[in-house]
Amino acid sequence: MPKMKTKSAAKKRFSFTASGRVKAGPAGKRHGMIKRSTKFVRDASGAMILCDSDAKIVKKYMPYDR
Repeated sequence: MPKMKTKSAAKKRFSFTASGRVKAGPAGKRHGMIKRSTKFVRDASGAMILCDSDAKIVKKYMPYDR
């Protein structure tokens, strides 16, 4: 049986916590910070934990990282 593939895009964007929850960076912070409000940039700092329905999808993309 061949190995399952990990999606490269998911590998770059998501990571798992020790308890198995999915950690992600905020959307909209790649570029164009000048046009965004200061409040948006401040609120989008750090990382967030995905909800269960989204985490289920990401876990399919990363079979060996759980």
